[in-house]
Amino acid sequence: MPGAPEVLFTCEHGGNDVPPEYRALFAGSQAALHSHNGYDAGALALARTLSRELNAPLIASEVSRLLVDLNRSQGHRGLFSDVTMDLPPRERRRILEAYYLPHRAAVAQAVAANRTTGKATLHVAVHTFTPVLRGKVRAVDAGLLYDPARAGERDFCTRWQEILRQLSPDLAVRRNAPYKGASDGLATWLRGVHPESAYQGVELEVNQKFLETSPAWETLCARLSQSLRAAIGAHWLPRPGQG
Repeated sequence: MPGAPEVLFTCEHGGNDVPPEYRALFAGSQAALHSHNGYDAGALALARTLSRELNAPLIASEVSRLLVDLNRSQGHRGLFSDVTMDLPPRERRRILEAYYLPHRAAVAQAVAANRTTGKATLHVAVHTFTPVLRGKVRAVDAGLLYDPARAGERDFCTRWQEILRQLSPDLAVRRNAPYKGASDGLATWLRGVHPESAYQGVELEVNQKFLETSPAWETLCARLSQSLRAAIGAHWLPRPGQG
């Protein structure tokens, strides 16, 4: 990937909003809407911090993933939740056209626009995850997800992990945990459209346990911003004799 890329942040699960026309469907689902099933708590605030600190654009959605999951491909069994999966096909299509497709189109257009000017894109999709899933405590504080088949993504995430660990030695930073970076998702879809020379996608996953105390959350956000900026500078720094 020649030269430093244009950084693009996205947040697919930034809120638990339900459009007025669908609120009756969720009358008995308030607990789910306010849980990790409904949205990624803290993700939008983190994405906004990263966007501001790195002076990079952010494309975000605050519609609940229980209406439609913007991080799932069409045809994936998790695209619609238990609340919406049994809606008539025509209604599901309406949801896709109103909330799902515009978000994906905006991201795709941003990547394509960079490519037309000869610039690559570093896409960082910002997410958070629940500390305990099905009774099991997750021993990950921050996860950097990427496709292992893409050397650029692997090397960049390795660099970011090293820098983040240097800044916060007590932080449990893992690569491709608590999820696999090559699994179905927005970044995976974009990898199928653009070569690695034009697009690198990373999904940042942060443990929601840090939201329990404001100082811990603010410190983590600052460390993530600082480490990401440093990783970009180090990874794309011209080698001796170049530039």
